[in-house]
Amino acid sequence: MTRQSSYSRRQFFRVGAAGVAATVVTAPRRGRGVAHAAVQGPPPLNTAPRVLRKPPLDELGRIAKSYDLDLSTEDLASFRTLMDGVLASYRRLDQFAEPTLPVKYARNAGSRPPASENRLNAWYWKCSIKGAPSGPLAGKKIAIKDNVCVAGIPMMNGSAVLEGYVPDVDATIVTRILDAGGEIVGKAVCEHLCFSGGSHTSDTGPVLNPHDPKRSAGGSSSGSAALVAAGECDMAIGGDQGGSIRIPSSYSGAVGHKPTYGLVPYTGVFPIELTLDHTGPIARTAADCAALLEAIAGPDGLDPRQSGAVRTEPYTKKLTGDARGVRIGIVREGFGWPNSEPDVDKMVRDAGARLTRAGAAVTEVSVPLHRDGIHIWNAIAVEGATMLMVAGNSMGTNWKGHYTTSLLDFYGRSRRARANDLSETVKLVILLGQYMQDNYHGRYYAKAQNLARVLRAAYDEALGSVDLLLMPTLPLKATLLPAPNASREEYVARALEMITNTAPFDVTGHPAVTVPAGMSAGLPVGMMLIGRHWEDATVLRAADAFQKLT
Repeated sequence: MTRQSSYSRRQFFRVGAAGVAATVVTAPRRGRGVAHAAVQGPPPLNTAPRVLRKPPLDELGRIAKSYDLDLSTEDLASFRTLMDGVLASYRRLDQFAEPTLPVKYARNAGSRPPASENRLNAWYWKCSIKGAPSGPLAGKKIAIKDNVCVAGIPMMNGSAVLEGYVPDVDATIVTRILDAGGEIVGKAVCEHLCFSGGSHTSDTGPVLNPHDPKRSAGGSSSGSAALVAAGECDMAIGGDQGGSIRIPSSYSGAVGHKPTYGLVPYTGVFPIELTLDHTGPIARTAADCAALLEAIAGPDGLDPRQSGAVRTEPYTKKLTGDARGVRIGIVREGFGWPNSEPDVDKMVRDAGARLTRAGAAVTEVSVPLHRDGIHIWNAIAVEGATMLMVAGNSMGTNWKGHYTTSLLDFYGRSRRARANDLSETVKLVILLGQYMQDNYHGRYYAKAQNLARVLRAAYDEALGSVDLLLMPTLPLKATLLPAPNASREEYVARALEMITNTAPFDVTGHPAVTVPAGMSAGLPVGMMLIGRHWEDATVLRAADAFQKLT
């Protein structure tokens, strides 16, 4: 079966409210990039409340059937009357203005670049938002993955379903970058709702590999890594739920760091699955990754992923230029996958051995459960994404923190109206995820979450005898982009075939960095280093030492 690619069907997109500049907010701020409502008494009233309708009987009947309730018309009418008191509370909520995230720096709306200024198709939007006049990121030009809210700048998250959405808030990491003196120069294309490790699923068209435009740049932070590797920005923000910082960095030849789970706040970023979501830096050097991480790390009081104690370090100061005293274990099970390319495996082993020249002690270790990490990830990702990213309209329920309600409103309406515009990967997730929920009631998701603790313990046991684990970031080099008329089977294969080594560490939350190990057949090969929780500095130190060797 063949399918017409989304990017061949849609050439241009309208962006609503693109000419609206964000209002600069100068309210006092405590902490780092945190919006705190300084409210005395009741919160301010909303002068334009929306109209909340009472549910019609036929709609209540439909809901009753969906929950297998056998209710008569009289029953439904009775329940409808009983709802009046609760609906009054909902209407009262509509009268209040809600606390929001700060927008501290002036900006204009920017524009979508023409093809002549977008040779890799990696920019979704270009702009210039200048931050503080000085700081550790002063002089750095930074691209933001297009699943991150930047007030007044359109955000598409790779999907026509979000066409026309313009955020009204800055994500915490955006404010922190600007506070550190960085300049945000645009939004980088990402894959359709970020559910692809290939760079062919965005509705704005495929992102091209900077080393070979016929090949994938990797995903889902496809534009972020391609722009960094091509020198079109100094640094970029990526996101990682199955490898989406490390995959494009490996394919494109950049350094990409997935921080310890919860180290960097996810507030204001479009999620996939609450327990898998990570956001972090991409740059050409580990030193620049450390600088960006230093600016964005730390709790913001608004992200449930940061519910435990968050430990930060001065990452740049931990880079010694060598790896003296660092014990590195080459993980046997990270090599020799069915789709592993021999040159990739050999190059990464050789790169690991070269770290001895930087002072590291390198041995081989075994983590047999690593081979099952992908199976644990699959159950969590498929059902979790269905419940949060799709049915939960990007926000879901049952957690405390900041809900980006403008995103929830827009996406919740558009997702239903444009369901057929969802990518093949997202459709696959919806169909299987809902089937598993309907027939097995979340049992496999729950079991996978229980086994996630066992998987973490297996890596922690190995990290008891070494400081870092080492393996290929991906089993293969960048693959050819699927043709616009590729079969659904090829489309999905190119999106998910490479995640076996990266995905398990989204489940366990260990910090992991990919650093270029070298080039083979004109394409980059990535080496991945994994550390203990909160020891991101050690991971980056070893990556920096390797880069100084090479």
